[in-house]
Amino acid sequence: MNTRIRRTATAVAFAAVLPFALAACSDDTKDSASGNSGKATPAASQSSEGMKDTDEPFGSACASVPKDGAGSFDGMAKDPVATAASNNPALSTLVTAVKKAGLVDTLNNAQNITVFAPTNDAFAKIPKADLDKVLNDKEQLTKILTYHVVGKRLAPADLSDGSFDTLEKSKLTTSGSGESYKVNDSANVVCGNVQTANATVYIIDTVLMPKS
Repeated sequence: MNTRIRRTATAVAFAAVLPFALAACSDDTKDSASGNSGKATPAASQSSEGMKDTDEPFGSACASVPKDGAGSFDGMAKDPVATAASNNPALSTLVTAVKKAGLVDTLNNAQNITVFAPTNDAFAKIPKADLDKVLNDKEQLTKILTYHVVGKRLAPADLSDGSFDTLEKSKLTTSGSGESYKVNDSANVVCGNVQTANATVYIIDTVLMPKS
């Protein structure tokens, strides 16, 4: 009698374990079919991370971007560039300048552009008297702001050693690699590859000044 009970218990236990064994076997089969073994999984993950770094925003200042809402990366991707910038507190001085220059509609209606967007701290590097003077000179302000705009979308790889025509009609240069880039050898990209509905944005720590 005891032997029969033990056999029954064993059968029940085997029936309970069998589905899990089959599931594990199925997972192993998928890995084999895709050319992946258990040892290869970390490499695949690393490759995925590499792609993620390329496709997503990068840089130290990206950490200050809100995680959700209109000012988040997902939120900005839904709006045209001037509207998206207005939802980022770190770009409030730039937004004020764009409004004073009457460029909101110009930037929002442009297609496939790149904007190098100075932070509030970048504008704060300019002596207040000089900044106030520029903000009240629409012609000069427009010249400076349009110098920050390139008429096509630039991917991070394009910045490694580039020279680009701006909407102001003169050129700016870029250099660097990985997640470290400079514009005109003076401004650092602090949060790059930010996507909006009509532009790619590189947030920079220094205001760019056209030579002419």
